[in-house]
Amino acid sequence: MSDLTNNLRERAYRIRRYALRMGEVQGQGYIGQALGWADVLAVAYGHAIKQRPGEPEWEGRDRFLLSHGHYAIAHYAALIEAGVIDEAELETYGGDDSRLPMSGMATYTPGMEISGGSLGQGLVIGVGMALGLKHKRNPAFVYNSMSDGELDEGSTWEAAMAAAHHRLDNLICLVDINNQQADGPSSKVLGFEPLVDKWAAFGWHVQRVDGNDLPAVLAAFDAARDLAEAKPRVILFDTLMGKGVPFLEQREKNHFIRVDPPEWQQALSILDAGRPTPATEGAAA
Repeated sequence: MSDLTNNLRERAYRIRRYALRMGEVQGQGYIGQALGWADVLAVAYGHAIKQRPGEPEWEGRDRFLLSHGHYAIAHYAALIEAGVIDEAELETYGGDDSRLPMSGMATYTPGMEISGGSLGQGLVIGVGMALGLKHKRNPAFVYNSMSDGELDEGSTWEAAMAAAHHRLDNLICLVDINNQQADGPSSKVLGFEPLVDKWAAFGWHVQRVDGNDLPAVLAAFDAARDLAEAKPRVILFDTLMGKGVPFLEQREKNHFIRVDPPEWQQALSILDAGRPTPATEGAAA
């Protein structure tokens, strides 16, 4: 296994741990999504995204849009791991005057590009940003992180059509296919398959991979960035809610999780026991 892959596995572990520690502060949260999406965020912030941690408004940065604003706990964990937010702030998660509200808001949090949450808006904004960067001749990429529930929104597909029309090869869409919504399995709320065929028909370059297979995630990011074709790119990631903590993976409904106080430490202990690499300097406390 390469040093890069080992490094990214360690990052994913720390992102999961930061998220669990934030969840413990409130006793609840979108922990299932954070654990399932951690491998994607580890590759995004540990390898793919061009940024300056101490300068979140740097014009040359790649833009990462959190369309599914309820994934904020996962994004904060990734921003802590990337050095954009100080680890000490996780203790303020969801509190009064915190820079880490339970749903992501750009006005509060460094590194949060948009205030997401109303599903179906992120890709629309991403198309506008990608067009703007092209007009400025700025080579930065726009990454739009979104949920499979947002595939129910017509605005998502309008944006997909516009992105292909404008040949936005600087736009990469990341879709979490965890098959879970507040009202039940996504596929039962509104069936969305065959997704690969649909995105391809809209003019996108499409990849579908296991979002918890870190080498596959890494390869997909690299392929999306390196593609020579002048078209937008989408990566469909099949993920497991609660990944890394079996008793959370097995919950029938884990869209929003309330965990009894002793279970937080149990979850952390399980995660620590499965840590992929030896402890290194700077690992989570």
